[in-house]
Amino acid sequence: MTLGTSSHAEDRGALTRPAAHHGVPGYDPDDLPDGLVVADARGRVVCFNAQAARITAVPRDRALDRPLEEALPLEDLKGRRWWALTDPYGGLATRTGQPERNLLLPGGREVLVAARYVRDRPLGPVDRVVVTLRGTEARRRTERSHAELIATVAHELRSPLTSVKGFTATLLAKWERFTDDQKRLMLETVDADANRVTRLITELLDISRIDSGRLELRRQPVDIAAAVDRHLQAHTARGQAPDRFSVRVLGPLPDLWADPDKVDQVLSNLLENAVRHGEGTVTIEVAPTGPQDDEKGTAVTVSDEGPGIPEESMGRVFTRFWRGSTRGGTGLGLYIVKGIVEAHGGTITVGRGPAGGAEFRFTLPVAAPAYLTQGF
Repeated sequence: MTLGTSSHAEDRGALTRPAAHHGVPGYDPDDLPDGLVVADARGRVVCFNAQAARITAVPRDRALDRPLEEALPLEDLKGRRWWALTDPYGGLATRTGQPERNLLLPGGREVLVAARYVRDRPLGPVDRVVVTLRGTEARRRTERSHAELIATVAHELRSPLTSVKGFTATLLAKWERFTDDQKRLMLETVDADANRVTRLITELLDISRIDSGRLELRRQPVDIAAAVDRHLQAHTARGQAPDRFSVRVLGPLPDLWADPDKVDQVLSNLLENAVRHGEGTVTIEVAPTGPQDDEKGTAVTVSDEGPGIPEESMGRVFTRFWRGSTRGGTGLGLYIVKGIVEAHGGTITVGRGPAGGAEFRFTLPVAAPAYLTQGF
């Protein structure tokens, strides 16, 4: 197949050296994060950047000035030669290119390819074919993450739904055979399992909103010290000894505008982790942010006296499905906590506390509404 007819030798020099472009003093195709391949009107490669060489494993000097179909021998997933199939230099003059799709390099390696057909005038001959290449690693990671999420959801839903189905079917079939205490026990179990399903669905909705950047915040004044106190009272009401907790409020605290429900979600998760997985006294410190922080706001630190988180695991604590050495829960809580804190413009870190246990510290900037800061 012939990919071109006319000669444009000047393109090669223009595309393989830095050049002024839209006010930028100079650029190098090797600076691009994606692979870039450009063929001139003859169908010969005049640009083959470093990323293209990395993705295709073809050295640049072997690709330049070769026909496009030889320098970049692509096939579709059915084994058909891509350039013969698409014929970029022939066919309808209204075509502008090819959308991104999965294609195969020699050896069966997948690559994401998109092409643009550049014409000097509408409906004129193709002057250049510009091809971008991307590896599929990021997409594969996303696909694996989605598969893990589906598997986790299926596993977490199966157990409570099996319980709910079993108890309700038993009660409906044999209601008269059970005592009131037995019925109450079964209904309480059904209620607890229904709450577990509700929590999982809430977590999934939060993840969806965080990943899509659509997590809504309803900011209002928040007394975070009072919020901490409410959570500690709830823990003691559920049977935790009051002396299990130590609270230090280092004031005065700046005014804080945040979403109170989301702040409660963060506090609940961190305190639950410290109580369930930590040991000894759980210490909560609330203080104004310090000089090491980027913005004025409030910092909350939650630490315990347990074995802590291994150093090699600290970089994965806020990823999906991280459960540490235990298998309890979905492993989604800390991922959601990080998303909520960052949606507020804050930061969260994990480290080792003074007593050797895990220490989580998050900050929330003041973030007063604009109408207050402007004096309206």
